[in-house]
Amino acid sequence: MKLYIVPTPIGNLEDITLRAITILKSVDVVLAEDTRTSGTLLKHLGISKPMHSYHIHNEHQTVSRVVDRILKGETMALVSDAGTPAVSDPGFLLVRECIKQGIVVECLPGPTAFVPALVNSGLPSDRFTFEGFLPHKKGRQTRLQNLVSEERTMIFYESPHRLIKALQQFSEYFGADRQVSVSRELSKIYEENIRGTLEEVIAYFSQKTIKGEIVIVLAGKAEEKKKTDKYEDEDPD
Repeated sequence: MKLYIVPTPIGNLEDITLRAITILKSVDVVLAEDTRTSGTLLKHLGISKPMHSYHIHNEHQTVSRVVDRILKGETMALVSDAGTPAVSDPGFLLVRECIKQGIVVECLPGPTAFVPALVNSGLPSDRFTFEGFLPHKKGRQTRLQNLVSEERTMIFYESPHRLIKALQQFSEYFGADRQVSVSRELSKIYEENIRGTLEEVIAYFSQKTIKGEIVIVLAGKAEEKKKTDKYEDEDPD
């Protein structure tokens, strides 16, 4: 009995790993965020496996049933529509419950959108904070206010129709001259990485139709240089 967390390509199907293919071929059941999307991937890989729906709208109701089946001896693989499950996708509740029940959980390394977006941005990547999707309404302003003093590079996920609004709010809270990188359609034919100040990037995207998955990488607040009294090292006598 075991649960595998299997990352799937965020765009280019060639990004699937050999190990991921081996695991998907070996398990009893594939838990899929959308069985149609995952079914297309499995068909492309020549894999035929029973699939069950596991998504954000049924996660709480499904966890106990899935855990019971694993405890009875089944081995399952959890996949999301794209990327690594549980990273801004369903999966956390299942992983937590499996660990609680003594079930072995093994997460394979693989695609996740924010890593190439961060590296592509040219912004500091030694320290960063992943914020995922901001709240749509309640709590959004509080979250942004809490990030005003953040010095680490910040990473956000956003939908195409909310991109301009998000960038405008960032400009309001962090300043129009803050450096930002917006990555769109990563690993796909029309991949795009736009870098510049918030003001420049807002102007760019305001002139075009925006499609695809979006990752925003925003520079942190510049560290304030400590003021040193030029006389502090001098002998007062």
